[in-house]
Amino acid sequence: MPWVNKEMCTGCGICIDECTVGAISMDEDIAFIDEDNCIRCGVCHDVCSEDAVRHDGERIPEEVEANLAWIRRFLEHDYYSGNKKRQKELIERMKRYFAKERKVAEKTIERIDALQDTGTNQD
Repeated sequence: MPWVNKEMCTGCGICIDECTVGAISMDEDIAFIDEDNCIRCGVCHDVCSEDAVRHDGERIPEEVEANLAWIRRFLEHDYYSGNKKRQKELIERMKRYFAKERKVAEKTIERIDALQDTGTNQD
């Protein structure tokens, strides 16, 4: 999912004018991409002269930290706090949760590859 780096966006509006589906708008003079309406065409990346439209991969460290903060909130809950056995069980459940998420991503990628192999792309 493309996103806009607020520090880099000058508010020029080129991405808004060029967005093929109208998924970009201004929010306090900064471009904002509506994730629900974006079709991931990449036009906004191509037209942004400031390189303010960024790729998902750049957010991986930020998302990892958010996941860890989420888990820490659980660990700090009264139910887990001070109980090493419960904390260990929670951590194991969280590892299984993220392993499942990884498996879903891997299976999705396999299916995407199959879409290409069956000729559903229109190139």
